[in-house]
Amino acid sequence: MTDTASASTPRMRLGTFLGVPQASEAKAGQIAVMGLPFDCGTHATRIGSRQGPAAFRAMSSEVRPYYPPLADVDPREGNRVVDLGDVDVVASDLGPSLAAMEAAVFDVVRADAVPLCVGGDGTVTLPVLRALAKRYPELVLVHIDAHTDAYPGEDINTGTTFSRAAAEGLIDTKRSFHIGARGTMLVPGAYDYTRSLGFRVITGEEVRKRGAADVAAEVREVAGNRPVHLSFDMDYFDPSAAPGVATPTWGGPPVAEAFDLLHGLKGLDLVGVDINTLSPPHDVAGMAAMLAGHVAVIAMHLVQLGQAEHRLNGGNRS
Repeated sequence: MTDTASASTPRMRLGTFLGVPQASEAKAGQIAVMGLPFDCGTHATRIGSRQGPAAFRAMSSEVRPYYPPLADVDPREGNRVVDLGDVDVVASDLGPSLAAMEAAVFDVVRADAVPLCVGGDGTVTLPVLRALAKRYPELVLVHIDAHTDAYPGEDINTGTTFSRAAAEGLIDTKRSFHIGARGTMLVPGAYDYTRSLGFRVITGEEVRKRGAADVAAEVREVAGNRPVHLSFDMDYFDPSAAPGVATPTWGGPPVAEAFDLLHGLKGLDLVGVDINTLSPPHDVAGMAAMLAGHVAVIAMHLVQLGQAEHRLNGGNRS
């Protein structure tokens, strides 16, 4: 049965994610949606992640806020979610753009709000982590992606995002995870290198064999009450479900199994989220952008559930 709007049905505000209010700043306890429309412009075949935030917002008209598998409430109630618009960046202009993103995210973090950032290619996670690390020195990373993005190299690019984060001491690598890596590679030893940085790597094959619930249980046990940043790359999904991504990689999980993994993160103290590598020029009927909206709704519920549990624990992080 198709939903029909009644006279009392709230209308979507045009131009924001899920119709949430526009704002120029975030307040304590809020989730602040932020667009990071940046890509390095160096991908061999797919340029377009800079258009991700716009597509994400546009396709949110096909997304609904209630999510009974986690919480049958509207996360927007009480003005708990706002949209701060896009950070002013210039695609491919790396230095100034990284600085602008870090500053904008830190404004949110400093206000004791939670940034929910939408990219943009995988490099956008680095300035987000730089901002979060200023406030949360024991930060843990949960990175869900078809690639570890922790490869050798001194340059900052989509393949070295987490190598740089480890080198800069932004995260506790021994408690941090790369989940879902799979597919063909350009170089040998990539996973071994990621592990050499201290990260825990759970490949896509391992997730499939162990099951999402078992993997999520390990993440919860290792992360404990530490502050956690969730970085979700849309190419974690199989490209049959999310064709509009920067690096489509076959052999990914179906959507339901990916959602199961996210559900299993309930209880983590999420202090930041980013969803990245949408590439609208390569999307089909907005499938990946719409799916990113669903991931964002799940993330909003996870953030708010974590906030509630953290308050019940008296703010103890260990």
